[in-house]
Amino acid sequence: MTDFTSALGSLPFLRHALAAGLVTAIAAGVVGSLVVTRRMASAAGGLAHAVLGGVGLAYWLAQAQGVAWAHPLHGAVVVGVGCALLLAWVEARRHERADTAIAALWAVGMAAGVLFLARTPGYRSDLMGYLLGNVLLVDPATLRWLIGLDAVVVLVVWLFREPIIATSFDPEFARLRGVNVDLWSGIVLVLVALTVVSLVYVVGIVMVIALLTLPAAAAGHLTRRVGAMMLVAVVVCAVASTGGLVLSWHWDLPTGAVTVIVAAAIYLLARVGSGLWHRRRPAGSA
Repeated sequence: MTDFTSALGSLPFLRHALAAGLVTAIAAGVVGSLVVTRRMASAAGGLAHAVLGGVGLAYWLAQAQGVAWAHPLHGAVVVGVGCALLLAWVEARRHERADTAIAALWAVGMAAGVLFLARTPGYRSDLMGYLLGNVLLVDPATLRWLIGLDAVVVLVVWLFREPIIATSFDPEFARLRGVNVDLWSGIVLVLVALTVVSLVYVVGIVMVIALLTLPAAAAGHLTRRVGAMMLVAVVVCAVASTGGLVLSWHWDLPTGAVTVIVAAAIYLLARVGSGLWHRRRPAGSA
């Protein structure tokens, strides 16, 4: 830990990586709680893999077409939000089963990303960072983007927490009360897409779903109130991202993979601890 602390003081990129992990932990904990509550992990996974199409498109525009403003993060946001809106439209119209639409987005997004990258000239040294995560690549400009994305996500959830939570726990009752369930489901999907994009830098496209669900699932074993669940999930995600960064620095391992392992270990501890707690409680106790 001493080596990491001293390196943190002398290496700016390490400070950027730590800040990125802590910033994205906020959105991951908040939105991840909604993903777990709504049981929409498969939709989150589909959106996570679909954003590769946006990354590939941005690479192709920048390298093959000379578009100076094209950046993988921008492409991921546009495609991620577009896929979220498309999935929300399909679910609202019920033209297709939700799982069919998710599988289509998953496969087509990945395929489009591969095709765009295949048509892009040059060597793409940072591509694996988007697939498997490399938070050490985060620069000040990207960090500002991540802070902006997380601010939007948290602000929307805070301002509209009542309809979002109501449609998460009992959508049929909310519909009877006049709440536009399809609209709020679409908004939650957009929030998931924005959170997925921010997490790509921490754990990569392949492992985004783990950091989006494991901290929230661990929190769900420790509390039943949604506000407390979000707060605990944020803390767990922050511990996982920071622990993953520290351990990967000491052992020279991929940061994204270590972060996911730490999150999984915390989930297992919460699961086992919750089971032991309920087993030891007196029968009929509140």
